Amino acid sequence: MSDFTTAPLYQPSVDALAERGLRMELVDTSEVSRFAPWHDALGRGFHGSRLEGEVRDGLREALAFRRTTGVYDDASPEPLVPVGTANSWPAALTAPGERTLDGWAISCVTVASTHRRRGIARGMLEAELGTAAALGLPLAMLTVSESSIYGRFGFAPAAMAADWKIDTRKAGWTGPVPEGRVDFVPVERWRALVPGLHDTARLLSPGEVEMWPGRWDQAAGILSEDTGFTKALRAVQYTDATGALAGLALFRVRGSDDFDAHRVVVDSLISTLADAYAALWRFLLEIDLVSSVEAELRSVDEPVRWMISDWRAAEVTTWEHQYLRILDVAASFEARSYASVGSVVFEVSDPLGYASGTWLLTVPGSEAGTSSAADAGTSSRPGTSSHAVVEPVETPPPGIPALALGVNELSALYLGGVAVPTLVGAGR
Repeated sequence: MSDFTTAPLYQPSVDALAERGLRMELVDTSEVSRFAPWHDALGRGFHGSRLEGEVRDGLREALAFRRTTGVYDDASPEPLVPVGTANSWPAALTAPGERTLDGWAISCVTVASTHRRRGIARGMLEAELGTAAALGLPLAMLTVSESSIYGRFGFAPAAMAADWKIDTRKAGWTGPVPEGRVDFVPVERWRALVPGLHDTARLLSPGEVEMWPGRWDQAAGILSEDTGFTKALRAVQYTDATGALAGLALFRVRGSDDFDAHRVVVDSLISTLADAYAALWRFLLEIDLVSSVEAELRSVDEPVRWMISDWRAAEVTTWEHQYLRILDVAASFEARSYASVGSVVFEVSDPLGYASGTWLLTVPGSEAGTSSAADAGTSSRPGTSSHAVVEPVETPPPGIPALALGVNELSALYLGGVAVPTLVGAGR
């Protein structure tokens, strides 16, 4: 892939914004005089406080690897401060079957409240999709702060997340008691170990994304002005009977007027073995003087539900987290594995044209239940196929089921986060 940070801007967006008296350009992140105002606009867009000193410099440095875009109003009293921001980068996405493909990660999308309804969001997002397609990336991905915006650009919720709050006084541990050990470790050790563990663990969960280094620094409190947050962080590790690392957790304990009713807030819990998962959850749920454990961005079907005696001790809030947008149908659907053989036709409508067409997806019968160590990233689970063939066709072949759907629905189906009958029942 060519240098994505300097690839040409998507000209239709540049032209459309110019007609409104606005200028879109790439921001050179190595020039502080340009990047600093962009970063200020980003913070303002998300209603954050103005950062200063080492934290501000650190966050700028952490974001500098991305392709950074600004939309400017030269008639503004602050012409160097953009009225629209976005940045993006290629990142590995886990697809079903423990396989990965590179997608276009989009972040930091803001529009100044003084410049709403002037086509800025549309210009930036269509530019991101155009850039991703030009770079040969098969899909785009993002998380959202406002869920009603992104559907018009072909994005759809593809992976759900859940926030868990467990009443430790009612829960009652009934799960396994692993032979390994849980030990406190310095947060600095957690920061050193977590990238490698995450790279292994993320292959187990469709929708997980390769993490950028600055995000781990944020989690560890390195890039935070909140000294209270940083000082409250605690970390533990799980090692199995052989001494091998298999799990890490990062958490904080929040006080209460009732001394034996503290709350544990879990910022991260990553495991590569079932024993590590069980041991870390048991540790968190049995900490003394604690009445509840809260964990955000967890799976909707966490195994911990089946490890406590009282299900009603767990309060679970589910919401859409990972949004996807298919750009290249063949490349995306050939990159993942399938649970059964057969064929299906997708008749896809896409207002922006990237995914439009009639596509025949075939999972060959000869590959059912097989896997090859030579197939990089292929699942070794029996009953999955390592390969699918996707090709455009003029009309659906006779006798093969056909689904007529939009690119939003196609994107929603990709990770397996929603079933086809559910979308059919919803009229989608």
